[in-house]
Amino acid sequence: MKLRPFRFSMLTLSLLIPAALCAVVLFLLVYSAPAISFSGFGFLTGVNWNFGDFDNDPVLTRGMMVPDGASYGILVFIAGTLLSSAIAILIAVPLSIGAAICLAEAVPAKLRPALSMLVELVAVVPSIVFGLWGIWVLIPLIGHYLAPTGNGYGLLAAGIVLALMITPIIATTLLDALLQVPKENRESAFALGATHFEVVTKAMMPMVRATLIGGIVLALGRALGETMAVAMVSGGGFNILPTSIFSPISSIASFIVNNLDSAEGDPTNMAVRSLAEVALILFIITLAVNAAAKLLTSGAFHVRKRQH
Repeated sequence: MKLRPFRFSMLTLSLLIPAALCAVVLFLLVYSAPAISFSGFGFLTGVNWNFGDFDNDPVLTRGMMVPDGASYGILVFIAGTLLSSAIAILIAVPLSIGAAICLAEAVPAKLRPALSMLVELVAVVPSIVFGLWGIWVLIPLIGHYLAPTGNGYGLLAAGIVLALMITPIIATTLLDALLQVPKENRESAFALGATHFEVVTKAMMPMVRATLIGGIVLALGRALGETMAVAMVSGGGFNILPTSIFSPISSIASFIVNNLDSAEGDPTNMAVRSLAEVALILFIITLAVNAAAKLLTSGAFHVRKRQH
């Protein structure tokens, strides 16, 4: 009987986070419902986003009052989000694995805490700092040495900045897992004549595969939702799909923050509701990524069980 109040309070606290999440999703669904009805499936496949003319009287289009000339398509922003995040993952994963293995196996134990702390500190650097570094250092380098147009703003700059932001997440997660691998496994592999490289790749990495996948997904979630740093270096591409790694882009999150102020000038409020639908799409993408990670992690555990 004495545990009942405690259990009830713990149950209440444990339900707060999913309740808050459900409340946010419900709000986005309800608030963006008119925009969903107006744009339909073309919202996902269209490449043209036009707020319309706010100065003229709204017109009746598809049964709803919207600004004259308004159309909403976000395929460009979905592509920008996924491509920049993909580049970031392609860069960050090898760097993170190398850094984690180096800290776990090559760095002396006395230096490991200090060096690992330096890696962790990179994760807490504000995104605006990464954006400023991208503007002052990275973009001039890309524009001068790589971009054929001489303009460093675009997909590659956004991907590199995101990679720097998410590398510490993957590296620290993997490092913690590598340090937890039992010493017996390493010593057994060495006793069988394995080289240090073989010990790491064949005895240690398979044991931390699920943790590595979890760290990558956590980092990918950060990359998908990053706003300010991407907005500062992406070039603000609008209504055109990227054709190369130097093309200007806009991610979903950066597009929302850059255009919310303009959308509030819509007398019909359809522009703001459409931005809410954009946010809902970003949530669905992030949810799909996490669901895929669960399946991959589960598969990794099944592989390990079969191996044993």
